[in-house]
Amino acid sequence: MSSRLPPLNPLRAFEATARRGSLSAAARELNVTHGAISHQIKSLEESLNTVLFERGGRRLKLTSQGALLLPVVTQAFGSIAAATALMARPATGGKLTIGSVAGLLSLWLIPRLNRFSEQFPDISLTLMTGNDPAMLNSSDIDLCILYGNGRWPGIWSSLWSEIRLFPVASPTLLNNRPLRSIRDLSDHVLLHGDTGREWNTWLTAADATAVPRPRQHFMSDAHLSTQAALYGQGIALGDTITAANLIAEGELVLPFDLTVPADDAFHVACRHEMRNAPIVSVFIDWLYASLDEDKLPEPKRSAHTLLRSRSARQDTDDKQ
Repeated sequence: MSSRLPPLNPLRAFEATARRGSLSAAARELNVTHGAISHQIKSLEESLNTVLFERGGRRLKLTSQGALLLPVVTQAFGSIAAATALMARPATGGKLTIGSVAGLLSLWLIPRLNRFSEQFPDISLTLMTGNDPAMLNSSDIDLCILYGNGRWPGIWSSLWSEIRLFPVASPTLLNNRPLRSIRDLSDHVLLHGDTGREWNTWLTAADATAVPRPRQHFMSDAHLSTQAALYGQGIALGDTITAANLIAEGELVLPFDLTVPADDAFHVACRHEMRNAPIVSVFIDWLYASLDEDKLPEPKRSAHTLLRSRSARQDTDDKQ
């Protein structure tokens, strides 16, 4: 296969004409004459030995060969523009837009935001919620931390953290309505942060798929189901990343010791041209360092023990 590339200016003329739909519009955008655009497109067609536009009609129409070439050229010019913009960014300063699930942003990143700002005071973060891999191709988002399998075509990605899942509830709820066995789940509302797949995974591991589930609420993400659990609305599934601090602070407790691995994991991901941007590299390094620094042990202590010990401490305090 020949490595010879078509000339750059004719490619620019072709891309602008295809996008704008006319030679005149492309000429105005590129600040050249109508004749110059026409000449450059003819030059490109001769270079490629193919016809790129169907002539005739008020609006130019791409041939099948032109339609094949356009997305590749558009992506190439976009990558060049993005790389040029990144070259102007300082290594540890500027604006950085992060996309991730709401639970990770609110329950893991935001509590650590002051530490990041103290270390990198010249970086301004914009946080966007979502877990759609389409975010990775948006020029408005520099870096994502997505929950999934990490296999996204044309994207750089790296495993950030695997997680384990376990039921969580507010201490107040369990004081009023204890969970002494898995069968007692039927007396509680199950809170789902997905379509029910993750609760089914946990119940299967607990050999409890036959437990009746008369009351259930389904929510768009684990952040909402965790918030509902904090307010005592039912039993949610927590994980070792987003629920860890809440458990450590006693805002949520574990009614059962069983934890199961999640089907997916958190991955850091971005477009290839963004990976080597200094400001992106700085944030990625901080993400991994913070994860190692704040690594909490997998929750193993049951809620019953926590509640009894808290009650015992209260009794002791009352006697003093």
